[in-house]
Amino acid sequence: MLTLDIFGFKALWSPYFLLSLLVITAGYFLITVKFRRKFSDSEPLTKKQAGLFLLSMALIYAIKGSPLDLMAHLMFYVHMISMALLVLVIPPIFIFGIPVWIWRKLLKINWVHSLFRFFTKPIVALIIFNGLFSFYHVPMIFDQVMQSFWLHAGYSTLLFFVAIFMWWPLINPVPEQQRLSGLKKVGYIFADGILITPACALIIFAPASIYATYSDPEVWAQAMALCVGPATFAGLGLSGPELFSSMSLVHDQQLGGVLMKIIQEIVYGVILAHVFFEWYRKDQAEAAKEITSTLKPSLIE
Repeated sequence: MLTLDIFGFKALWSPYFLLSLLVITAGYFLITVKFRRKFSDSEPLTKKQAGLFLLSMALIYAIKGSPLDLMAHLMFYVHMISMALLVLVIPPIFIFGIPVWIWRKLLKINWVHSLFRFFTKPIVALIIFNGLFSFYHVPMIFDQVMQSFWLHAGYSTLLFFVAIFMWWPLINPVPEQQRLSGLKKVGYIFADGILITPACALIIFAPASIYATYSDPEVWAQAMALCVGPATFAGLGLSGPELFSSMSLVHDQQLGGVLMKIIQEIVYGVILAHVFFEWYRKDQAEAAKEITSTLKPSLIE
């Protein structure tokens, strides 16, 4: 069985992509630390916020710049793990990693405010996110996207941003922008879990491999040439992804669907627990406030 080393350092570690993420990270710390006082109503960056932002950048690099990205072109289940991280794990971490005062500044920009106001409406967010996710995994669409560098990069970026819109009603850190109550958030989570299920079911229960990207040598070669470079790939003389895995195409596909669903259930379970505890704390705070307001007149008398 062949190893990934044959593709070379550049294909494995994407140094230019890493550099772009380092520039974004440097910009983040310049705004939140060095030049923070130039912004009105700014607040000191907390260790938690900095840590979450760095974690989000590290995860983005892991799925789009590390050998994991190359493996996603060889094994479908790795692709699904990457997708789960891109749309289910990274967006909430990224949202919490941005200081609230920056979100407020961004939402004061008219076009940003209009964008968030429409696309974070619960029903709109659910339909657009799950629609685009399911659309992406229609075999004909998937194979076309995987054979075009710009389509692949563009669609991945689009999915990441609509995932932020999808997560926003649940974990919006700006109090005055929050729309959903605790009970509605629970319903939102369950609806999201139901809407993503058909795409996973299509993948899990298909009797044969449905993606030419992994089963057709010509389509796979085109996708790999875009990933590692045409010249590099042409010199390797590879025939298909079976050279790198002993797993059958059907089992690889089924494992991908199952892992996507498992990761989704775990993430939604964590968010559901977060919603319940937030709901409980808010309820307790309101109860304590009500008791205090009731006792004060009695004490005065």
